[in-house]
Amino acid sequence: MDERRQFSRVLFANKAQVQCKEKVWQTTLLDISLNGALIELPQQFSPSNQQLHLSFSIADSDIQLHMDTQLVYQKDNLLGLACSHIDVESLSHLRRLIELNVGDPTLLDRELGLFIDLHNQGK
Repeated sequence: MDERRQFSRVLFANKAQVQCKEKVWQTTLLDISLNGALIELPQQFSPSNQQLHLSFSIADSDIQLHMDTQLVYQKDNLLGLACSHIDVESLSHLRRLIELNVGDPTLLDRELGLFIDLHNQGK
């Protein structure tokens, strides 16, 4: 199998919500990376476009993460979301979460550099 993944994924079963304009759906976040997330297909999911806002809290804290995403994958009961924008505070918390789970700071630094390069190309 051709493995094209450039970002480490962290398994992270957690309650989350996705929003498209005024519609909000409750879901479960299954894994997260600097460049996106995998979530369960919410009940009665019917977005008006492919842009979704993902938000979730880190358990046992008041930390909220927010990510603007693009729906890039839908199969069975799963949705794959690619990050299109993340605020600095959310990125900082996400980086720390991944760092604690990956255990390789040099790998995470490389991925963070790649993430910044990819997101600066569109500007």
